[in-house]
Amino acid sequence: MKRQEVLAAFVRASPPLLERFLAGFDDSTRTRQAPGLPNHVAWTLGHLALTLHRAAERFDSGLLPEADFRDTRTQPPLTTAQAGVTFDTESVSFASTPAPDPSRYPTLARAREILQAATERFAGALESASDQALAGPHPWGATQLTAEELICRLIAHQGTHTGQIIDLRRSLGMPRVIG
Repeated sequence: MKRQEVLAAFVRASPPLLERFLAGFDDSTRTRQAPGLPNHVAWTLGHLALTLHRAAERFDSGLLPEADFRDTRTQPPLTTAQAGVTFDTESVSFASTPAPDPSRYPTLARAREILQAATERFAGALESASDQALAGPHPWGATQLTAEELICRLIAHQGTHTGQIIDLRRSLGMPRVIG
Protein backbone atom coordinates (compact mmCIF):
# COMPACT_ATOMS: atom_id res chain seq x y z
CA MET A 1 0.00 0.00 0.00
CA LYS A 2 1.12 3.51 -0.71
CA ARG A 3 1.64 5.88 2.20
CA GLN A 4 -1.41 7.89 1.08
CA GLU A 5 -3.63 4.79 1.18
CA VAL A 6 -2.40 3.78 4.64
CA LEU A 7 -3.09 7.24 6.07
CA ALA A 8 -6.55 7.31 4.49
CA ALA A 9 -7.28 3.87 5.96
CA PHE A 10 -6.38 5.14 9.46
CA VAL A 11 -8.81 8.04 9.04
CA ARG A 12 -11.61 5.74 7.85
CA ALA A 13 -11.03 3.26 10.70
CA SER A 14 -11.77 5.70 13.51
CA PRO A 15 -15.47 6.68 13.06
CA PRO A 16 -16.89 3.14 13.35
CA LEU A 17 -15.38 2.95 16.85
CA LEU A 18 -17.43 6.03 17.82
CA GLU A 19 -20.56 4.95 15.93
CA ARG A 20 -21.14 1.87 18.09
CA PHE A 21 -21.72 4.14 21.11
CA LEU A 22 -24.51 6.04 19.35
CA ALA A 23 -26.82 3.04 19.73
CA GLY A 24 -29.95 4.08 21.60
CA PHE A 25 -29.62 7.80 20.87
CA ASP A 26 -32.30 9.29 18.66
CA ASP A 27 -33.60 12.72 17.75
CA SER A 28 -35.21 13.14 21.15
CA THR A 29 -31.93 12.46 22.98
CA ARG A 30 -29.31 13.86 20.58
CA THR A 31 -29.05 17.11 22.59
CA ARG A 32 -29.56 15.64 26.04
CA GLN A 33 -26.81 16.44 28.48
CA ALA A 34 -26.04 15.22 31.95
CA PRO A 35 -24.91 17.26 34.96
CA GLY A 36 -21.15 17.65 35.06
CA LEU A 37 -20.58 16.37 31.52
CA PRO A 38 -19.45 18.74 28.79
CA ASN A 39 -21.07 17.73 25.47
CA HIS A 40 -24.09 16.11 23.91
CA VAL A 41 -24.11 13.79 20.90
CA ALA A 42 -25.24 16.33 18.28
CA TRP A 43 -22.53 18.79 19.31
CA THR A 44 -19.91 16.04 19.32
CA LEU A 45 -20.73 14.82 15.81
CA GLY A 46 -20.68 18.35 14.43
CA HIS A 47 -17.48 19.23 16.25
CA LEU A 48 -15.68 16.15 14.96
CA ALA A 49 -16.93 16.76 11.40
CA LEU A 50 -15.84 20.40 11.50
CA THR A 51 -12.41 19.35 12.77
CA LEU A 52 -12.01 16.78 9.97
CA HIS A 53 -12.97 19.37 7.36
CA ARG A 54 -10.43 21.81 8.80
CA ALA A 55 -7.79 19.07 8.55
CA ALA A 56 -8.79 18.28 4.96
CA GLU A 57 -8.35 21.96 4.08
CA ARG A 58 -4.62 21.51 4.75
CA PHE A 59 -4.45 19.12 1.79
CA ASP A 60 -7.22 19.99 -0.67
CA SER A 61 -7.66 23.76 -0.12
CA GLY A 62 -11.43 23.25 -0.34
CA LEU A 63 -14.11 25.04 1.60
CA LEU A 64 -16.61 23.78 4.13
CA PRO A 65 -19.56 22.26 2.28
CA GLU A 66 -22.42 24.75 2.55
CA ALA A 67 -24.95 21.93 2.67
CA ASP A 68 -23.36 20.75 5.95
CA PHE A 69 -22.02 23.89 7.64
CA ARG A 70 -22.93 27.54 7.77
CA ASP A 71 -20.56 30.11 9.22
CA THR A 72 -22.86 32.62 10.89
CA ARG A 73 -19.90 34.93 11.54
CA THR A 74 -19.88 35.69 7.82
CA GLN A 75 -23.28 34.40 6.64
CA PRO A 76 -26.84 35.09 7.77
CA PRO A 77 -28.21 32.91 10.59
CA LEU A 78 -29.67 29.53 9.77
CA THR A 79 -33.11 29.63 8.22
CA THR A 80 -35.91 27.41 9.45
CA ALA A 81 -35.34 25.19 6.41
CA GLN A 82 -31.63 24.79 7.28
CA ALA A 83 -32.32 23.93 10.92
CA GLY A 84 -32.22 20.18 11.36
CA VAL A 85 -29.99 19.86 8.28
CA THR A 86 -26.95 22.10 8.75
CA PHE A 87 -24.50 22.86 11.55
CA ASP A 88 -23.62 26.43 12.47
CA THR A 89 -19.81 26.40 12.67
CA GLU A 90 -19.81 28.59 15.76
CA SER A 91 -22.13 26.19 17.59
CA VAL A 92 -19.66 23.29 17.29
CA SER A 93 -16.29 25.04 17.14
CA PHE A 94 -13.53 24.71 19.70
CA ALA A 95 -14.61 26.17 23.06
CA SER A 96 -18.25 26.47 22.04
CA THR A 97 -20.94 25.52 24.53
CA PRO A 98 -23.45 22.87 23.44
CA ALA A 99 -27.03 24.16 23.54
CA PRO A 100 -29.89 21.92 24.67
CA ASP A 101 -32.17 23.26 21.89
CA PRO A 102 -32.53 20.50 19.25
CA SER A 103 -33.54 23.01 16.58
CA ARG A 104 -29.97 24.35 16.59
CA TYR A 105 -28.57 21.03 15.32
CA PRO A 106 -29.19 18.64 12.45
CA THR A 107 -31.15 15.47 13.07
CA LEU A 108 -29.10 12.56 14.37
CA ALA A 109 -29.18 10.79 11.00
CA ARG A 110 -28.09 13.96 9.22
CA ALA A 111 -25.31 14.63 11.78
CA ARG A 112 -24.01 11.11 11.17
CA GLU A 113 -24.06 11.72 7.41
CA ILE A 114 -22.12 14.96 7.88
CA LEU A 115 -19.47 13.20 9.96
CA GLN A 116 -19.16 10.43 7.36
CA ALA A 117 -18.79 12.99 4.55
CA ALA A 118 -16.11 14.85 6.52
CA THR A 119 -14.26 11.58 7.13
CA GLU A 120 -14.38 10.73 3.43
CA ARG A 121 -13.25 14.21 2.43
CA PHE A 122 -10.19 14.03 4.70
CA ALA A 123 -9.36 10.46 3.64
CA GLY A 124 -9.74 11.42 -0.03
CA ALA A 125 -7.56 14.49 0.42
CA LEU A 126 -4.85 12.30 1.92
CA GLU A 127 -5.12 9.74 -0.88
CA SER A 128 -4.65 12.52 -3.43
CA ALA A 129 -1.82 14.28 -1.60
CA SER A 130 1.75 14.23 -2.81
CA ASP A 131 4.52 12.88 -0.60
CA GLN A 132 5.74 16.46 -0.20
CA ALA A 133 2.30 17.64 0.95
CA LEU A 134 2.08 14.81 3.47
CA ALA A 135 5.45 15.80 4.93
CA GLY A 136 4.04 19.22 5.81
CA PRO A 137 4.45 21.19 7.85
CA HIS A 138 0.75 21.85 8.38
CA PRO A 139 -0.34 24.47 10.92
CA TRP A 140 -2.60 23.07 13.62
CA GLY A 141 -3.19 25.34 16.58
CA ALA A 142 0.18 26.53 17.79
CA THR A 143 2.06 23.64 16.16
CA GLN A 144 3.26 22.49 12.75
CA LEU A 145 2.51 18.85 11.95
CA THR A 146 3.18 16.20 9.35
CA ALA A 147 0.18 14.30 8.01
CA GLU A 148 0.94 11.37 10.34
CA GLU A 149 1.13 13.66 13.37
CA LEU A 150 -2.13 15.35 12.40
CA ILE A 151 -3.89 12.01 11.98
CA CYS A 152 -2.63 10.83 15.39
CA ARG A 153 -3.92 14.05 16.93
CA LEU A 154 -7.32 13.65 15.24
CA ILE A 155 -7.71 10.01 16.23
CA ALA A 156 -6.90 10.89 19.85
CA HIS A 157 -9.38 13.78 19.60
CA GLN A 158 -12.09 11.45 18.34
CA GLY A 159 -11.26 8.96 21.09
CA THR A 160 -11.61 11.68 23.73
CA HIS A 161 -15.06 12.60 22.46
CA THR A 162 -16.05 8.93 22.18
CA GLY A 163 -15.16 8.59 25.87
CA GLN A 164 -17.42 11.56 26.61
CA ILE A 165 -20.29 9.81 24.82
CA ILE A 166 -19.62 6.69 26.89
CA ASP A 167 -19.80 8.80 30.07
CA LEU A 168 -22.98 10.44 28.80
CA ARG A 169 -24.57 7.04 28.14
CA ARG A 170 -23.74 5.92 31.67
CA SER A 171 -25.08 9.14 33.20
CA LEU A 172 -28.32 8.91 31.21
CA GLY A 173 -28.83 5.31 32.35
CA MET A 174 -28.42 3.84 28.87
CA PRO A 175 -27.29 0.23 28.55
CA ARG A 176 -23.64 -0.65 28.08
CA VAL A 177 -22.47 -1.23 24.52
CA ILE A 178 -19.41 -3.35 25.30
CA GLY A 179 -19.23 -5.89 28.08
